[in-house]
Amino acid sequence: MTEVSYTGEWDRAGVASFLADAHVPIRVACRTPPGGLWMLSLWYDFDPDAGEFVCATSADADVVRYLRADDGVAFEVSTNDPPYRGVRGCGSATLTPDDDKAVLRSLLERYLGGTDSSLARRLLDPARDEVAIRIDPERCYSWDFTERMQDVSQD
Repeated sequence: MTEVSYTGEWDRAGVASFLADAHVPIRVACRTPPGGLWMLSLWYDFDPDAGEFVCATSADADVVRYLRADDGVAFEVSTNDPPYRGVRGCGSATLTPDDDKAVLRSLLERYLGGTDSSLARRLLDPARDEVAIRIDPERCYSWDFTERMQDVSQD
């Protein structure tokens, strides 16, 4: 685990609090093997003790191949509605098998409230191989435009 630089509106505790409450996907940018850019959205959880994001995806997903070739990533978690708040940064990604789909199950609980849906059953199919993506941030920059957006807030 690297020492993370926290700048912007919140310190480490503030970032962890925002990430625990935000139920929007994390946007992850990486490089393709030929050097192009790729961005995707993934469900995440943030482990405040380890200071890392934990995501899951199919072992066959293009991003798995991309991250095996180059583990550098940029990321953003931000609200979709005013007042805009969020965290962005950069770091590195590590891939590990999610053989028992524990990471995926945890994400299904976080985002869907359980595993009792056709989407959950499809994702949890025993024939589907899953990997965990752990993003170890090097830098986190946070912003909170609540004060400047008071008259347009939907809160």
